[in-house]
Amino acid sequence: MSRMSLRQHRDFRQLWAGDTLSQFGASIGQFAIPALAVTQLAATPFEVGALTAAETAAFLLVGLPAGVWVDRLRRRPLMLRADFCRFALLTTIPVAWWLHVLTVWQLIVVALLVGLLTVFFDVAYQSYLPSLVGREHIVEGNAKLQSSQSVAQVSGPALAGLLVQAIGAATSVLSTALGFLASALFLLRIRAEEPSPVRTERRSMRLEIAEGLRFVLHQPTLRAITFCTGTSNLFSSVSVAATMLFLIRQLGVGTGLAGLLMTGGGIGGVVGSLVATRLSRAVGQARIIWLSMLVAGPFTLLMPLTEPGWRLALFPVAGLAFSLSAVVYNVAQVSYRQAICPDHLLGRMNASVRFLIWGTIPIGGLIGGALAAWLTPRGALWVGSVGEMLAVLWLLASPLRTMRDLPTSQVV
Repeated sequence: MSRMSLRQHRDFRQLWAGDTLSQFGASIGQFAIPALAVTQLAATPFEVGALTAAETAAFLLVGLPAGVWVDRLRRRPLMLRADFCRFALLTTIPVAWWLHVLTVWQLIVVALLVGLLTVFFDVAYQSYLPSLVGREHIVEGNAKLQSSQSVAQVSGPALAGLLVQAIGAATSVLSTALGFLASALFLLRIRAEEPSPVRTERRSMRLEIAEGLRFVLHQPTLRAITFCTGTSNLFSSVSVAATMLFLIRQLGVGTGLAGLLMTGGGIGGVVGSLVATRLSRAVGQARIIWLSMLVAGPFTLLMPLTEPGWRLALFPVAGLAFSLSAVVYNVAQVSYRQAICPDHLLGRMNASVRFLIWGTIPIGGLIGGALAAWLTPRGALWVGSVGEMLAVLWLLASPLRTMRDLPTSQVV
């Protein structure tokens, strides 16, 4: 295949199209659901933190066994079931609102269940890509998929802010549900026959989980990437839990303007996805991992400096710069993980990494809600921003700092 061949790869186009629509829906939901809690259901800071935590708590609850199941099953059928169930669950939110029975706790329960399904979808998704496009195209594939997410993040918050004002936050959640339905319909169009899982002697789940964790934690560079991302996610989640409270309640910004201010991250993500492959080749596929995080960190400090007036511009500038670097980092580090991992361990490797890096997010959400109540939302943003900036220290203290490019062979 040529360098641009994935654009002519029919099955990848189906995966890409479905992912794009689901990312648009998810981006709207990430704004509409907390906005619904804050503006219509009078959620407390703790309840907002609990809602943030519920969205990713599943990575702590089932993150590790999910990897074992993904390695034992075909991945595309598992992704289809997750998409259809997420569509059904999210539809209950607008229905409950129309019936005047919606509560914050229903939002939290739905977020938790959708999160459980997302664990299985995401682990299967990252394990499915190498078999669909070939390992030689995983950097290109990850960059294209990341570009969809970034474009969605640009327009999603702004569109969500307008939708919330026009049709209400609860009805806007339908966009998220329909995005997951679209993802499933495009997955059904993939023609490639997925290889059957390698049949080995069935061992206990505990032993198989331990094998995945051992692979991640015994590789010095992979361990550093995991701890860096986990630390960044912990403090990023602190900031996310406080952001809506900070913009709407502390600064007095309306939902429409809040959505526009949050598009800065999406713009940076689009730029990052466009330049990720070229930067990786120019700087080095391994070197760009730590360099991108080093550049991103200081920009997070602009968020808690945001004030009414011209200083509102600091918020989108911070989001733009941080997201640009973060997308470059994510494309590089995910490609690194996929490049070094044997096929039979991909599910457990991805699940182990997700458990460690996403498992910090619900903890950060609860901390963020508590800090917003104790220190004010701005104080919580300061804690989150400083923590994100320091996450790169894991990479700078690892062998990755002396590497230029990705390994050319898998680690056995």
